[in-house]
Amino acid sequence: MMKMRAKPLSKNGVIGLCSPSHVPLYEAAPGQEIPWSREYKNMIAGMEAEGFSVVQAKNMYKDTWGFLASDEERGADFNQLAADKRIEYILFGGGEGAPEVLPYLDFGLFKANPKRICSYSDGTSILNAIWANTGLETYYGQNPAVFTGWTDYNKRHFEGHILSDNMTAHEKNSEWITCTGGAGEGVLVGGYTMNFALLLGTEYFPVDNTEPHILFLEDHEKFGGPDHVSALLGYIEQSDFMRSVKGLIFGNFCDRPCPELCARLKVLGERHHIPTVYCDDFGHGENHAILPIGRRARLDADRGELCYL
Repeated sequence: MMKMRAKPLSKNGVIGLCSPSHVPLYEAAPGQEIPWSREYKNMIAGMEAEGFSVVQAKNMYKDTWGFLASDEERGADFNQLAADKRIEYILFGGGEGAPEVLPYLDFGLFKANPKRICSYSDGTSILNAIWANTGLETYYGQNPAVFTGWTDYNKRHFEGHILSDNMTAHEKNSEWITCTGGAGEGVLVGGYTMNFALLLGTEYFPVDNTEPHILFLEDHEKFGGPDHVSALLGYIEQSDFMRSVKGLIFGNFCDRPCPELCARLKVLGERHHIPTVYCDDFGHGENHAILPIGRRARLDADRGELCYL
């Protein structure tokens, strides 16, 4: 696979927005109760306040299916943003529905017009599929809502991975728990545990299992307990892909240490003879570190370090 990395987002560059996983509102009506992450007026204002221009995809606010725009419309939005040569950065949020978009993505457009693409959660399916089918690095960990209130940590990751290539090693914001020690090298892949488990073995993730990988995963207790995560890990472990995994990083699961999850990660690490760690740096918590999908990296579980190679 040819490896590509798009140029960084310019300081006054253009951001493209789409919404494959939820129906956003530009502005909520007075008294209307909607998830805060679905009102886009403040997000767009935050982007523009920092000097960026914003292009909103044509079908972004449609609700053709009642709960989402149609899969064709959402795919067309990605292709629109990919083809627009003004856009340097595509950003989108989570929810449900991203896997339905995969058959409608024109991967040739992403090859011909490489740009940085970032999301998290349900965006796992699209981010990994674009990388696996084009060789273009994508970025996991942030969504449009970060522009409504930066933390210093989240901003440093945005600046280090999206505005530049200055992040040569992962910057931590939590104490890493070593579940199994050792070190391993490989290409970073991963994201939200359920999406990644379901993507394995499909035609949209033609990954080379002879190439070593460092897997990163995250989940949250609001979606299911340690037993739910354990079942998903079981599916991943039973896949051919697992033979290529040389290390595992698991992100935020809850606001306190979860001994059951760490014990399960220890079992996985010992079973497959790979280093495994748990941290709170990325996922559905307050810390939104960015991890570059497709970047070669070295995980040292004993030192609690992830270095980009």
